[in-house]
Amino acid sequence: MKRFLLSIKLAFGNLRNNKGRTVLTLVGIVIGIMSVIVVSSSGQGLKNYVLGQFDSFGTDVIQIETKVPATGKTSTANATGQAQGIQITSLKVADGEVLSKIPNVLNYSAGTIGQELISHGSENKRAMIFGVGANYPSVDTAVKVEEGVFYEQSQDDSLSQVAVIGPDIKETLFGTSDAVGKSIKIKGMDFRVIGVLEKRGAVTFFNYDELIYLPVQTLQKKILGIDYVRFITVKVEDENLIDVTVADINDTMKRLHRTPKPEQEDYSITTIKEAQSLVEDVFGTINILLLALTSISLLVGGVGIMNVMYVAVVERTFEIGLRKAVGAKSNDIRNQFLFEAIFLTIAGGIVGIVLGYLSALGFSYVISLLGYKLNFSLTLNSIVIAVGFSAATGIIFGYYPAWKASKLSPMEALRKE
Repeated sequence: MKRFLLSIKLAFGNLRNNKGRTVLTLVGIVIGIMSVIVVSSSGQGLKNYVLGQFDSFGTDVIQIETKVPATGKTSTANATGQAQGIQITSLKVADGEVLSKIPNVLNYSAGTIGQELISHGSENKRAMIFGVGANYPSVDTAVKVEEGVFYEQSQDDSLSQVAVIGPDIKETLFGTSDAVGKSIKIKGMDFRVIGVLEKRGAVTFFNYDELIYLPVQTLQKKILGIDYVRFITVKVEDENLIDVTVADINDTMKRLHRTPKPEQEDYSITTIKEAQSLVEDVFGTINILLLALTSISLLVGGVGIMNVMYVAVVERTFEIGLRKAVGAKSNDIRNQFLFEAIFLTIAGGIVGIVLGYLSALGFSYVISLLGYKLNFSLTLNSIVIAVGFSAATGIIFGYYPAWKASKLSPMEALRKE
């Protein structure tokens, strides 16, 4: 035990006597640990943010969307196909009416999206137009009217030119004056503003406050010139039966679209829980990749430790020989140098964790100024990874120089002087 404690004491003494070299060695480890902490905490914070945005829709929602046949709903082929202009025109408002008759379906809203230049007076803005059914506020409960009203089913059926606008649109076009009752121009047509929504903010980096809501059939027939929709959102009554409801919806869609075989399906069905699970898998893969990249900086720090230990062995060759000559064992020499490496990585790990946490808080604050509430917290997982990397670096890169020092012959070491 005394030999063990003596090795620790000598290791501390040598690090203290070579402050400059010790600090320079610590820098590499600190940077590596900081990288691990920042990447891990920011990745976790971003994942929590995205998953939290899904919660705003509620977990009692099922989304039916168009899909390129013979492709997976989350596949690159499906995304690329639609991005390149493949139009799936088979999803209709009438499909939603049929789906609403399924047991456990509480409500639904069919919808599509467009983008047009809107104007009021001398103010112009290119805005995203969201065409949805009159039931949409009961499906997406985050949609709440602050001024005026949301449109009714009769206005949707009669192709009324009415609009409900987001608060950012109101501010851009009308400033501080009232918007309800006034008109905006969309594609040369006058639309009467009947409602202004409450501020909702950005959801997964999509700003809902810049949307304009129109009756879906009005958007279809008067602006886009189409008779199909891009999605149908269904709200269920009992979440515990959501899997059964998905199966019923799938059976109904197969019958409506005459697609008995999976490769013929031109639609996809996704629950919010399924989307959350997909996001978790994606972020998990991304975090592993980023951690693998940041670990390169730890390897660089480890190489620095190895170089410092080699220099220390060369500089202290005579000391090693003298200690062995007076009775020190090879294990004592090895332990002393190994402890020096371990102390360096532990110190670097502590400083790196603190600076990494402060850096994560700084990033979180800067992003909050941009309007996104991301919490880059220091998680137990990131600490374990950082400490594990730190300890492994010290042991792996410090062992070989320590072993080399322990194998020096006392006679040869003494001759170096």
